[in-house]
Amino acid sequence: MTADRISLLGLRAFGRHGVGDHERRDGQEFVVDAVLWLDTRPAAAADDLSLTVDYAAVAGTLAGIVSGEPVALIETLAERLAAACLPAHPAVREVEITVHKPHAPLIQSFGDVTVTIRRSRG
Repeated sequence: MTADRISLLGLRAFGRHGVGDHERRDGQEFVVDAVLWLDTRPAAAADDLSLTVDYAAVAGTLAGIVSGEPVALIETLAERLAAACLPAHPAVREVEITVHKPHAPLIQSFGDVTVTIRRSRG
């Protein structure tokens, strides 16, 4: 089975996710990486966008979820993002989502907090 991939890296969106009240009230920027595994040969052979994944549409969907209904955990946010990639895009066999929370409310100095999940069809 061919495992080509389309990667959308560094998608930035403002959201109100977190456990703390101030996170829900004030919000912060989140960064999402999405890697979609599929067979790109049919699209390449036909030069047809409908046979692959429209990454502009994926970006819009993912940004809408990040800026949408708040959740407490970025694990939950990652699940929602992955779930949106599979049924909406029949060519996608597997998706890996990384949610970055670079402004997490930690007192320690840090570079980033991330959660990465990988989900596949059926």
